[in-house]
Amino acid sequence: MRQRVSKTASQRGSARERCSGAGYNPSEAPHLHLNVAGRLAIADPIKLENPWRTTPRRTSIIFLLAVFFVFASIGIANDVIDMGRPPIPRFAFLVVLTGLFAVCYAVSGITLRKKFWKAFFPLLAVQVLSMGALSNLYPDPPSLKELDRDQTTRLHNRMTFDGVAEIVAVTLGYVGFVSVSVSEARRHARAQVEKAALENEMTAAREVQRVMVPEVIPPISGYAIESVYRPAAEVGGDFFQVIPLPSGRTLVVIGDVSGKGLRAAMIVSMIVGMLRAVVSFTEEPAAILAEINRRLCGKTHGGFATCLIVRVEEQGRLTVGNAGHLPPYINGTEIPFAGSMPLGVLEDASYEQSRIEMHVGDEAVLVTDGVAEAQNEQHVLLGFPRVESLLREGASARHVAEVAQLHGQADDLTVISIARAS
Repeated sequence: MRQRVSKTASQRGSARERCSGAGYNPSEAPHLHLNVAGRLAIADPIKLENPWRTTPRRTSIIFLLAVFFVFASIGIANDVIDMGRPPIPRFAFLVVLTGLFAVCYAVSGITLRKKFWKAFFPLLAVQVLSMGALSNLYPDPPSLKELDRDQTTRLHNRMTFDGVAEIVAVTLGYVGFVSVSVSEARRHARAQVEKAALENEMTAAREVQRVMVPEVIPPISGYAIESVYRPAAEVGGDFFQVIPLPSGRTLVVIGDVSGKGLRAAMIVSMIVGMLRAVVSFTEEPAAILAEINRRLCGKTHGGFATCLIVRVEEQGRLTVGNAGHLPPYINGTEIPFAGSMPLGVLEDASYEQSRIEMHVGDEAVLVTDGVAEAQNEQHVLLGFPRVESLLREGASARHVAEVAQLHGQADDLTVISIARAS
């Protein structure tokens, strides 16, 4: 529906195309998977998210603290190597700066990845200059050839402090890394459980999806029908049905359910089931829509559906009922319809129907909003004027769908053409 926000097309399901009518041979019907989606996928490579955005803040902080303490121990080790000779202020600054620079290296490495060198060399230069400045600001005291008792005691205390500090720093760093490992392992396990649940949901949705799109389009005497269905996600909200009626006429139904996944598939399943039940006692498109709407209200959990029903009759007559869907096109010209509510919104909504006369060679085309809402990388929509232009030029349903998909598919695409052959 036009007012609905376009959905992402990171995952594309299989394309389905069906034909029927004069000269139709089921063995030659284009039931194929076009590689257009593959070309689109190549043109739009997967972008890795910044780990700092996906990792919990608490985990990130613990990780950086662990890095700080592990590398701060190097500053403490330097004091041991120098036998405690550096002045205490220089020793303290050295320990803190060593840990802080290690944190900076870690952050820039994880954030920049292959471009880490852009931050490494400036950081290294600043680190070297900082250490040199500390040495100049707090120079080493003169070397002593012999130590008196007090100096020996101070050295012993300094080495003891360094040893304890080293143990504490390494222990804190180790505990931090273990904590991060455990929390990330648990998060990964939860993600795997959620992924499995999602896969189970999508498997169930695929089973339900079988009722969305008919496997075989029944032939209609005097007409040729072509249908193309390209889901933007593994399970989409578009659906259509072609239902032969007891009177010999045929209903062509196209619709779009809000949302994706199992919930959308279940709403479609309800609509299709209701549709097949209602046509057993009425063949009037407006009455069918009103009855489906009455039954659907209160069962969609906030969802809704647009729907267009075309009753194909002999002698080129079409009777059309619309529930908030895009109007049909005849030879590229949109047939105006009064505004109407989608299904599942207001229980007492009423619907109108109109009659259209088609001549031999005329073509009626039904589409979902995903065709006009195809959007390229510059966020430019394909637009309704472009769709109308294609139809006026005599483009087939398959060609219209391909143009929209190559432009940049952002939603499900469904195109159905009904051409009067005789």
